[in-house]
Amino acid sequence: MSKHVLSLLVEDTPGLLTRVAGLFARRGFNIESLAVGQSELEGLSRITVVINVDGAPLEQVTKQLNKLINVIKIVELEPDSVQRDHMLIKVKTDASTRSQVLEAVTLFRARVIDVVSDAVIIEVTGDTSKCAAFIKILEPFGIKEIVQSGVLAMGRGSKSMTEKVVK
Repeated sequence: MSKHVLSLLVEDTPGLLTRVAGLFARRGFNIESLAVGQSELEGLSRITVVINVDGAPLEQVTKQLNKLINVIKIVELEPDSVQRDHMLIKVKTDASTRSQVLEAVTLFRARVIDVVSDAVIIEVTGDTSKCAAFIKILEPFGIKEIVQSGVLAMGRGSKSMTEKVVK
């Protein structure tokens, strides 16, 4: 099994995300990460999907995705593409542990978003391994909650996925 990051340019239409996710589900693929947001072109959104799968079945899914009328373009991003996770982590703290947690925040270039007497909420952005390492450092303090956006990814260089798209 190998990790694949797909970037889809799609029209903003109700139900499209369900149809896209359904194609992966019907093939028995587990979606590890799914992120959706507006693109730089009005009326178009960008979906980033991360899955673990061997080559040939992925090709079948991309062919079926291309058949969906609202899918404009599909690109499988190279492993050297820019990929980032975004997480909010709520960690238990008290007077004796708060300075250690804040030291970890500084070390990982994260940010404290909210502080109360017994917890802090931390925002961290980075590649998947950085976020995993940060969580491992925070676990001994007690993680109360984690929420993450899923992988956001973009190809390197000056080319844009939307360059040749005529809307």
